[in-house]
Order: sequence, then C-alpha cells, then structure tokens
Amino acid sequence: MTFAFPSLLFLLLVLPLLALLKGRRGKRKAFLYSAVELARPNDRPTRSTAGQILAAMRWLSLAILLVAFAQPRLTETETSVSASGVDIVVALDMSGSMEAMDFQIKGRDVNRLEMARDVLKNFIIKRPSDRIGLVAFAALPYVVSPLTLDHDFLLQNIERLELGTVKEYNATAIGSGLMTCLNRLEGVNSKSKIVILMTDGQNNAGKVPPLTAAEVARTMNVKVYTIGVGKRGDSYVLRRDFFGRMVKVPQPVDIDEDTLRKIADMTGGKYYRADDTKRFREIYDEIDRLEKTEVKVKKFVRHTELAQWFILAGLAILLLEVVLANTLWRKIP
Repeated sequence: MTFAFPSLLFLLLVLPLLALLKGRRGKRKAFLYSAVELARPNDRPTRSTAGQILAAMRWLSLAILLVAFAQPRLTETETSVSASGVDIVVALDMSGSMEAMDFQIKGRDVNRLEMARDVLKNFIIKRPSDRIGLVAFAALPYVVSPLTLDHDFLLQNIERLELGTVKEYNATAIGSGLMTCLNRLEGVNSKSKIVILMTDGQNNAGKVPPLTAAEVARTMNVKVYTIGVGKRGDSYVLRRDFFGRMVKVPQPVDIDEDTLRKIADMTGGKYYRADDTKRFREIYDEIDRLEKTEVKVKKFVRHTELAQWFILAGLAILLLEVVLANTLWRKIP
C-alpha cells in the first residue's frame, strides 16, 4: 500500500499530544457543590469507562480520517522489457581438459569450467534484455538452452553443468560446436547475432572443420568472439594417487590460437586469451561494452484507491460515538 500524500501521515504524531493536552484541562463540571462532603458517597464508587471509550472512539475516527486524507492506495507496477535485438549463443567447451586448475575465485583454486561458468553467469545478469542460448560441446555438441529471455532458467542450467555431462568428453569438436550455435541462430530476425566460443584445446573431433563453420557464420552475418581458456605454460589437474590422496598432475596447455584468431577475423569478431582470472572477467566486460543496444523499457503503474473505505470507517466510528454519547452513555446533564 502506498500514499499519494505521505507527508500528511506525520499529523498522526500530533494526535497523542492533543489528547494529552485535552486531558490536562480536565473534564467539564456537571454539578457544582458548596461543599465536597455533600457530594461524597457513603460507599466506594464504581469507576465508569464509558467516557474513556467514547474519547478513544473520537480520536480513532480522527486518525482514520487523517489516513484517508493521505490518499491510501494499492499500487501495482508492471515493467515491460522488449528484447534488445541482440541474440547471443555461447559455445562452452566441456572436454576433459577443462578440469585443469588455472584460475582462482576468492583465493580458491578452481578449474577452467568453474571459472567459465562464473564469468558467464555475471555476463548474463548484466544483459537482461538479450536473448541468450547455450551450447556445450566436447566430441559432440549438446544444446543446454535455446535462445531465451528467461535468464533464471538459463542460469539454473549453467549451474547443472559438470564435466562428463557431455558424452565422449576426451575430445574437442570446435567446428561442430560452432555449427550447432549457428543452427540456433538460423532464421532468427534480430539486429545482431553473436556467438561467444570458449575452448581450451584444438579441434580433434567432429565432422565440420572450424574454418568451414566460420565461413557459414560469415554468410549468416554472425559475429564470433573466440576465447582461448587457460594460462600460458603447463597447468595441472587433481588426481587421486594409490593411497587415495589428491595430488597435482601436470597437464600441458594446447590451445589452437591460430584457428581461433582466424574464426574471429573471418566473422568480424575478436580473439581473446583468458590466461588468468582478472583477464577472463575483463574479456566478458569488453564484449558486453562492444555489443550494447539501447532498449526502451515501459513501466506501467496501476493504483486502486482506498481512501473512500477509510472515510467510511472513520465516519462510522464517529457516528457510533455520537449515538452512544446521546443514548446509552448519555452524560448528565
């Protein structure tokens, strides 16, 4: 509930002060006696609360009428957001090499997949008006989410992604992953179509060569941003040894940067190397800035006025107080 004139509610604070001042003045005398002994009863009198109830009803009705003057109302707001016209499909490599522990989040070592999920979620949150889809790939591509404005659904699906979700995860099919993204964008009417391709390896599976997929993207006027995930030099993965202890096992970093750079150049995108946590976040911030589109947001506000009900309630209590004061609880004289 909101009020059209909320400042009037401060007058409610004055009512207790007025009631206190009125009480100090004392009640109007009904009879005058020449001596107090003449009016003193022989037995103890019973205290009547009728006057207190009538006074409380008078102050309550006044308070309710003050609230009515502040114009109370039920307010419903509705925001209508149209799609920005930017459609984005993210291709996320989920091959086994993504378990390499290259990054840190809040001082904790995390693997490439966990880092990729973290920056991707932040990117999605920043772009509420874009339709975003997600394709995961290893040896085979897998559509995690079609293009959607339901970002809560998309974020939930990202949380569910774990290594091994995609079958045959010991190989990387970059071309097939990119083609699956392009299939999601085919026939879509939008101002801008974008693919963000994240991988940490080389294309060694699938039936579609990466550069062939890039040619298709260029024909479709789809811009591809490519990100090589992984630090420079050797990395490591965690494995259990014979005694069940977690040990670090060296793993070489083998990113086909040349192919990723060519894909980006052919489609008008850009290639990035995410070799540490800070750089990974900066890459998505830069893509966010490059692919901005103004969106008009329409906000509707609907008010249901409640003042009449408060006025009726205040007048009803006031009327009841007058009736009681002149009938059942009438004062003498």
